[in-house]
Amino acid sequence: MKRREFLRRASLAPIIAAGLSGIVPVARATALPPHAFYANAFPTPSGADTPFRSYLGKPVVLNFWATWCPPCVKEMPDLDALHKKHTGVHFVGLAVDTAANVEKFGQKVQVSYPLLVAGHGGIKLMRDLGNKNGGLPFTVVFDKDGRELRHFLGQIKPEELDAYIAEIS
Repeated sequence: MKRREFLRRASLAPIIAAGLSGIVPVARATALPPHAFYANAFPTPSGADTPFRSYLGKPVVLNFWATWCPPCVKEMPDLDALHKKHTGVHFVGLAVDTAANVEKFGQKVQVSYPLLVAGHGGIKLMRDLGNKNGGLPFTVVFDKDGRELRHFLGQIKPEELDAYIAEIS
């Protein structure tokens, strides 16, 4: 028997056997693991560590921002309003900044979603998520299982993000 014919018959054997027994094999669906980003932990401005995996179970809107970035600061009220509207979605602000700057900023501009600190390492994290130039603001949407769905570079358009969140949640 030629090798090609042998391989063809060998690959059909389980299907033929299953058909004879009345049982059809079904491929098992295995859940994909969360994005590698979920392995990170980030401090709050006060220093408490927050593992990003703690946000699994709900979709996540992750916003990279900085206190020195005018478009970042300008979009924060819009993100805050969306956070209040979409209670089944985690919103997280990840500052590419220092904890001291974020702490001081948080006293002036308050948002209802958590602000965490990535420091200058946030630029590499953004690049790993598809923002090759490291521009701010940068927003990434993950599904409830931690898989990256979409990202937005630049200031968000609230209506567009609102519609997208409504689709996925």
